[in-house]
Amino acid sequence: MAHKKVNLPEKLCETCQLPFSWRKKWEKNWNEVMYCSDKCRMNKNFKNQFQGQSRSFGTKSNN
Repeated sequence: MAHKKVNLPEKLCETCQLPFSWRKKWEKNWNEVMYCSDKCRMNKNFKNQFQGQSRSFGTKSNN
């Protein structure tokens, strides 16, 4: 019989801003974990695409 996992710590993902819970594999470095998945970790520079904001690529400002 599996036990229920209650009261696990949670964090907000830096990229998608969704909550994610503690996992056994993060036991030693939970304080350093910032992303909920490899996808979010790899897209950390594109935060706005997950927050519903558009980005303009390839345009430079001459100001």
